Amino acid sequence: MKIADILLKSEKPTIYEKGNSFMWTDEHISKQLLDIHLNPEIDLGSRKMSTIQKTANWILNLQNGKSNLEILDLGCGPGLYSEIFAKKGHRVTGVDISKNSIDYAQKTARDKGLDIEYINASYLELEFEKDKYDLIVLIYTDLGVLTPYDRNRLLKTIYKTLKKGGIFIFDVLKDNSLEQKITPKTWEVAKSGFWKNCPYVALSESFLYKEQKVILYQHLIIDCEDTIETYRFWTHFFNQEELKFMLEKHGFATINHRDDILPKGDIWNGENVIFTLASKI
Repeated sequence: MKIADILLKSEKPTIYEKGNSFMWTDEHISKQLLDIHLNPEIDLGSRKMSTIQKTANWILNLQNGKSNLEILDLGCGPGLYSEIFAKKGHRVTGVDISKNSIDYAQKTARDKGLDIEYINASYLELEFEKDKYDLIVLIYTDLGVLTPYDRNRLLKTIYKTLKKGGIFIFDVLKDNSLEQKITPKTWEVAKSGFWKNCPYVALSESFLYKEQKVILYQHLIIDCEDTIETYRFWTHFFNQEELKFMLEKHGFATINHRDDILPKGDIWNGENVIFTLASKI
């Protein structure tokens, strides 16, 4: 492995330049992610179970006691929110790109006697039935990791598949204190770990694109065969006015925001996260 190759791949890339690897479908990494999802004590992969329960209850309380709702849970992971919705008597469809997460969700739903439809696919690539869902949720800041092009595609799809009067609920990261959200350069040497089931070196850093309010979190993983895998996570930060403009452009109305749903904690929790409710009229 030439040092020049590592230096070149470590340079700040053009905004939205793709990496050469994808975490969510990697067999080894997706298993590690599932374990993190299912840890009830940490806010990684999924939020803490107490926070999930509180958030799901808040979402359902907004429905004014309506029963038998058609709910679409995008990026459902192992089905933590989907199960709560289904236990309240709603008809739930969960979509996630990770096969390990969907396999787990399907098994636990069967074990608990819950009738939940799970789909293993990218929600960016699916064609959903028009005017089908009363409620669509996209939780844990997923909308903010999409490029503007993919984000607009998804919002168009969501609007189309919502029923008239249906609600779309999602959360994003607030655009405050961006400099504090930049992570320093770090490196890790491991015999095996999160990234690989073999020896590897992980070089991690982040880059701020201030004008676009985007931070790239980048990880270069170098394995024992001198292969360099590049994982890039483009993370967008928003304010309420930008969210309102973005949603109205796609036809949404009755747009409301909350930044007091999550418990206070670090810069990724509490008032640093905006929940948004948008209706199709």
